[in-house]
Amino acid sequence: MELSTDQSFSFNLLRWMGTAPYHGADVAEVLDLAGRLRAGDFESWYSEFHALAERVVGEGWHDLTASRVTRRDRAFRAAAYFRAAEFYLHGDPRDPRITSTWANATDQFDQAIAELEPAGERVTVPADGFGVPAIVYRASADGARRPAILMFNGFDGSQEEMLHACGFAALERGFHVLTFEGPGQPTVRREQGLGFRPDWEAVVSPVVDFCATLGGIEVERLALLGLSFGGYLGPRAVAFEPRIRALVTIDGLYDGYESVTNLLTAELRSLLAAGDAERFNAGVRGAMERDTGLRWYMQQALWAFRVDNPYAFYERAREYRLDGVADRIECPVLVCQATADHFNPGQAERLAAALGDRATLRPFTAAESAATHAHPGASVLMNGVVFDWLAETLGTAG
Repeated sequence: MELSTDQSFSFNLLRWMGTAPYHGADVAEVLDLAGRLRAGDFESWYSEFHALAERVVGEGWHDLTASRVTRRDRAFRAAAYFRAAEFYLHGDPRDPRITSTWANATDQFDQAIAELEPAGERVTVPADGFGVPAIVYRASADGARRPAILMFNGFDGSQEEMLHACGFAALERGFHVLTFEGPGQPTVRREQGLGFRPDWEAVVSPVVDFCATLGGIEVERLALLGLSFGGYLGPRAVAFEPRIRALVTIDGLYDGYESVTNLLTAELRSLLAAGDAERFNAGVRGAMERDTGLRWYMQQALWAFRVDNPYAFYERAREYRLDGVADRIECPVLVCQATADHFNPGQAERLAAALGDRATLRPFTAAESAATHAHPGASVLMNGVVFDWLAETLGTAG
């Protein structure tokens, strides 16, 4: 589905519009906005989404008489559109809109989760040298012990997005949900100044410890779910955290360095291999001027990894591989595969092959309208597959 002549815009428009089944957007709003965008113009993207978010906030004039559900859904939409507005701003880390727009998104999201029954609860989980921001969502207020799904986003997404991507689907099926973020991800990057780290068990193990302190959670039936870049981070974590009983990767990622070098031309790969940092950086920056997707990707990479040039990012990316790690994974793993993945082609198959009989590889295809990376717009199908597998694997009715 092409929503813009710019591939990056088209993918991310579908990403935001695709949250509609789970309270993250209204389809017509995003379609109308798509028609007003100037393809590849990051300021156009910001202006249109910010104006839409403010319009949705303005609907709240009648909130004193509105139902709880109306207030909730309005605030969820506004929060999502503020997050979208901020998405392409990271090329200049000093841009004050990065902070102000995100604050608006967080405020609206917090208003929304306060209207859930039971309400979502923000917490900070202490880890070694940093805090893990998390949100606890309970499937019911009945106090019954239930399995929990610990879920997190990837290279550029937030824990708030995870509620719309997978969280509501889990809650509907009777799972408790805990979303969280680690270094490199939105809240930790902004508030603690920390970039990504490859040893994601340093994030996940404290979250597991925290779950043991929460009433109503069956700590013997915890699952971990990672989206997008989470397809590497999740396997890395469970290789060193045996208390996780099942893992879902949407989609599987075995070698992050190989994946990011696929973004480069043959000439740039040669410069990288030769260690010619100056010419490599100049070549990447020139390519960014011609390619919106590469421009966004590198701006996001420098921001999220806290490095100041493309060569430094690629050197850091060498650490994100599962060689010598995947064979430590003991739990069953659902490896989702986007058959037309434009970010990580072939990576899900590599992960499944490395895991052998511990893996269930589930291809999502063009015939299912679900072949795109992380399956935006096909979340009802995807979540059905994911949570039926988790229900069977964890031994619950689901």
